[in-house]
Amino acid sequence: MKKTFTILAVIASVFAIILAVLPASNLAIIPSVLALVFGLVAFYLSKKTGQVKKIIQFSFLLTIMALALTTYKAVFTETKLENTKELEATETKSEEEAIEELEEIDFEESELEDVEI
Repeated sequence: MKKTFTILAVIASVFAIILAVLPASNLAIIPSVLALVFGLVAFYLSKKTGQVKKIIQFSFLLTIMALALTTYKAVFTETKLENTKELEATETKSEEEAIEELEEIDFEESELEDVEI
């Protein structure tokens, strides 16, 4: 049981570090919390037997690093929107072109009579 929670804590903490480095670093909070819970359970079970392993402390270190990096990115990273007018203009232009193409298509009534619904 202790080994299972230790392995789960290490896997969750490594996963948290990986997610903390990626641009969507806010997702790292979930595996970080899981790693803390699994680590605390493993620490409690190992404390009962009197043998606290270094790997549990290592998973705590990785989890704290992931949480610190996630917090840093959340506080100091700004989202910038630039040139939304150009994006809207190209979107409007593509919509107009699509409408023109649809208007150019000439459906004959004979073609529509053959279609079964």
